[in-house]
Amino acid sequence: MLEMENTEGLSVNDDGHLVIGGCDVADLVKIYGTPLYVMDEEVIISMCRFYINTMKKLYGDNFNVIYASKAFLCKEIVRIIKNEKMCIDVVSGGELYTVLKSDFPAEKIYFHGNNKSFAELELAVKNNVGTIVVDNEDELRNLSEIAQKFNKIIKILVRVRPGVDAHTHSFIKTGQIDSKFGFSLENDEALNIVLKIIKEKNFQLNGFHCHIGSQILDSAPFVKAAEIMMNFIGCLKKDFNINTYELNLGGGFGISYLPDEKHLDYTECLKNVQKTILEQIDKFNINCPKISIEPGRSIVGQAGITLYKVGNVKEIKGVRTYVSVDGGMTDNPRYIIYGSAYYVVNALKMKEKRNCIVTIAGKCCESGDLIQKDVKMCKTEVGDILAVLCTGAYNYSMASNYNKIPKAAVVMVKNGKHRLIVKRQTLYDLLQYDI
Repeated sequence: MLEMENTEGLSVNDDGHLVIGGCDVADLVKIYGTPLYVMDEEVIISMCRFYINTMKKLYGDNFNVIYASKAFLCKEIVRIIKNEKMCIDVVSGGELYTVLKSDFPAEKIYFHGNNKSFAELELAVKNNVGTIVVDNEDELRNLSEIAQKFNKIIKILVRVRPGVDAHTHSFIKTGQIDSKFGFSLENDEALNIVLKIIKEKNFQLNGFHCHIGSQILDSAPFVKAAEIMMNFIGCLKKDFNINTYELNLGGGFGISYLPDEKHLDYTECLKNVQKTILEQIDKFNINCPKISIEPGRSIVGQAGITLYKVGNVKEIKGVRTYVSVDGGMTDNPRYIIYGSAYYVVNALKMKEKRNCIVTIAGKCCESGDLIQKDVKMCKTEVGDILAVLCTGAYNYSMASNYNKIPKAAVVMVKNGKHRLIVKRQTLYDLLQYDI
């Protein structure tokens, strides 16, 4: 049975099958095959509206909710974000192109990235992207040249490293001084770049951005980052009479991947951040900037599952039992990169007891290609369908063609109906760029 909290959209039917968005996974597999990403549209929309409503209660109309598209991006998710009247952030020319081709309003796009190419910046400026988050001085020089070329005034946020340790995996920490992202506060990098920007006639300094990391489960780092950023904003006003119109506090709101894991209390976190911001406003006697946040994982992570078919079961007596599936690190690289934990269920035997210890293995030619190691499962046999929960974020985004394995399809479900939103790659597709 489902032991997870926060399993909105998931249930078990009378046949003991897992159901997502009103759709029996057995039916989805028959129609679309495996591996298969399945996303529940109602869960996605619910999380979008949660953030919008919560921020509106805290800041009136003086806020933005910006979807972090790196978590999961395709044309259909962009359409949903557009319908919910949110903004969106992109970090590459490819993400920007996808969003623009989805008929998303350019003025609501935020362009991030620590190494935007000249061509990517040019694409953004030509298409009137609303805000560019500047990460380094070389980028600023390129942006100045492009702005003059197209005679545009470019709205800028400066990415700042607030020096906050978010207590998360070292690969996804971004707010500390030793980071490839942004300008440091400690050594006046951020101040110096601000003083350069305000001298440029083609730049409009709108404010600042920070992002302290991903999958954060404690509100304290967010509060500390808000305090530090607001202190910087207050000092800029007091010492240089520089106004800040927007403070983008980034994302990183953690979700629960396992039954005994608690997700970040999003409401409490946002309320604590607001309290800190208001205290700093009073301290410096300044106007409150527009407050923006960038949730990604927490919008789509728990909305998605991945379905696999079991191809073989290999028992090594006294050592381990391997259950091999028809996917792996090509469609979920997060285990081999981060050692990420996931909850795995036998999707057609949900009512059976989980009394076996098995390791779920992928089909790639790597010993480390695992979905999960030594997890409890019911008796699992060849042909069974396994579901890995909470795979809506970063799994499709980080998928690859390693071993020349085609990428999986993505299906959106809602109220018992399903539709294909990303086609499965074919073997023919794999050779389209070979010469």
